[in-house]
Amino acid sequence: MTDNAPVALVTGSAHRLGARTAEMLHDRGWNLVVHYRTRQTQATALTEKLNEARPGSAICLQADLTRMDDVHRLGKEALAHWGRLDGLVNNASVFYPTPNGEAMYDDWDRIMNTNLRAPFFLLQTCLTALKNSRGSVVNLIDIYSEKPLSNHPLYCASKAGLAALTRSWAKDLAPNVRVNGVSPGAILWPENDGAIDRSYQKAIVEKTPLATTGNPDDIASMVIFLMCDAPFVTGQIISVDGGRSLNM
Repeated sequence: MTDNAPVALVTGSAHRLGARTAEMLHDRGWNLVVHYRTRQTQATALTEKLNEARPGSAICLQADLTRMDDVHRLGKEALAHWGRLDGLVNNASVFYPTPNGEAMYDDWDRIMNTNLRAPFFLLQTCLTALKNSRGSVVNLIDIYSEKPLSNHPLYCASKAGLAALTRSWAKDLAPNVRVNGVSPGAILWPENDGAIDRSYQKAIVEKTPLATTGNPDDIASMVIFLMCDAPFVTGQIISVDGGRSLNM
């Protein structure tokens, strides 16, 4: 029954990797809280699709993760709907170049607040419920958290911080909550034109041992594995990158 199903909150799940993760969790019988910031049309469409497959199994909630009030409200509203939370996927992320000497305070706030501060305080808001359900957290990190991408120091720092939080939480929250991370390689190119030019995209693929990009299912499947099928795994960050990190 939908009312007895485990519940997951997936941030940034209106489109791309987040949406596919939400769909695959839903296929496994989970109820979904679909979070979006500005993509209301896409979030609503995804929620309707999930509810058509299983009535009453999904809701969508808006929140700007750069705003602390929104972060706390998102967690509280997610918990209130079904009265439980079994999984949290910190997927929402901001990615764009911030070259040294050009980055502004607003860039720092936008990237750090979305990619690092929001996951910390969202978990804090949801922690009691996750402990009660012996739940699981999966953070979407990045292979650039360990081997930085040129001209993206703020993004790389934010993801390195999230990697550190992943391991810290795994230690501090055991045995009640498992915490793991997934570090994608080249899966979907950024939507903001110019973030990575075409020649650089080609170079990335050429240096990837499997000689191709991945697809959203590769990432979502790993998230689902860590969330649903790995009860003895915590504190791990798994690269899903076609071997790209071997040649960085």
